[in-house]
Amino acid sequence: MKRVTSRAIIFEGDYFYTLFRRKKNKGRVHEYYSIPGGGVEENETLEDAVKRELKEELSVDINLLGYLGSLETDTYIFNYYHAEIIGGIPKLGGEELEKNSEDNYYEIKKLNIKDIENVDILGKEYILNAFYKNYK
Repeated sequence: MKRVTSRAIIFEGDYFYTLFRRKKNKGRVHEYYSIPGGGVEENETLEDAVKRELKEELSVDINLLGYLGSLETDTYIFNYYHAEIIGGIPKLGGEELEKNSEDNYYEIKKLNIKDIENVDILGKEYILNAFYKNYK
């Protein structure tokens, strides 16, 4: 059964929020970015899940501006929302803060939309669609 996740794309001008990950395993390093969010729990809506996850991961409250679509892989179904921060200042929290270490590193980063083609991140088409639909 595929794991269902719910994620929020949040912009500040030409920048969008991501979680940078660096995993070290058996001498190998994997670095990538992800759109903040996470797994949907039993009896939880996609909307409630993304709000809970952003509160946990980034320590912020969000307002959902619209559903952007989904992306399916062999093991996951990623659901994407366009959102805005309505409370709090982004800082790492929850499991990401608790698990943060040299071998399992997390950091909140804002990336410029013009650099999106140069980063390893799932959901690029949703980031670009949300940006150009709402800002240009």
